[in-house]
Amino acid sequence: MRETRSDGDLLRAIAADGDRRAFEELYRRYAPWLLARLRGRCADAGLVDDVVQETFLAVWRGTAKYREEGDVAGWLWRIGSRRLIDALRGDGARGRLRQALSRLRHRDEVSAEERVLAGVEHGDLAGALVRLSPELRAVLQATVIDGLTTREAAVLLGIPPGTVKTRAMRARKQLREALA
Repeated sequence: MRETRSDGDLLRAIAADGDRRAFEELYRRYAPWLLARLRGRCADAGLVDDVVQETFLAVWRGTAKYREEGDVAGWLWRIGSRRLIDALRGDGARGRLRQALSRLRHRDEVSAEERVLAGVEHGDLAGALVRLSPELRAVLQATVIDGLTTREAAVLLGIPPGTVKTRAMRARKQLREALA
């Protein structure tokens, strides 16, 4: 019977020796799990498949470095989820320029994140969020927390853009009423 190597052993073998068997074992161990998790965040199966492949390619090439802190599944999830968000945003030069210009234009304004954090600290935002339906919370997470556009959120959630807008409007209304 073959001995099962730990995740850390597999990653060290991949990084040090380019051990193909170690890589294949890590892939078999985590790719189905990562695929299922990312498909829960994005309805575009082709995009999710590409993101999983890119995630493991980063591990193989050594561009993603595991620092032996925390579990490997969490590390892979962070890589995969960030790559998914980048893919949905079309994180090219044009997107980075738009973000930079947006930051310059609104420097004196309080950011949405600062408003949310103030609401969490000084209001009952957490309780109001819990009372929202899962569908409304998912739209808020995609558009507010993940910062996706309506179109990107629609792809992620597998619903039409109009439904994203409607649910976001409903969620905001319910939060306003709960916090008033």
